[in-house]
Amino acid sequence: MATLYELTDKYQQLLELESEIDEQTFIDTLQSIDEAIEDKAENLAKVIKEIESTVSVITNEISRLQSKKQALNNRVVNLKAYLQGEMEKVNKTKVKGALFTVNIQNNPPSLKVENADNIPKSFYIEQEPTLDKKALKEAVKNGEVIEGVALVQTQSVRIR
Repeated sequence: MATLYELTDKYQQLLELESEIDEQTFIDTLQSIDEAIEDKAENLAKVIKEIESTVSVITNEISRLQSKKQALNNRVVNLKAYLQGEMEKVNKTKVKGALFTVNIQNNPPSLKVENADNIPKSFYIEQEPTLDKKALKEAVKNGEVIEGVALVQTQSVRIR
């Protein structure tokens, strides 16, 4: 069975030969190629839908696993806080066991900003301006002419 590429090539060749063959042969050949193309298109649509379905299942599984990961990370944080709290209640900073040594130690200093308005501008990082494409598109849609900008209408396959 011919591929979709081969069928479209045959279709183009037939259109080029239209004036050289009789009308009935042309119509019959065109119809058979057209039916084959429609069959291929429908089969490709089935494959596309199957792949989209698989992507959806994978996306849902990723989401489920990310939720599980977050729950486990939260459990670790809570258990560490519980352990630290209980050790602090009995004034223990170090517990040495057969497999693990647990100790409470100071973390590196971190910065706590209570009011960003009081911080001198020299501590701020300048950033490049970001193009607001949504506003730009709306302006062009409303008739504003901006050099180097154009609305482009593209096409894509939709399968229902």
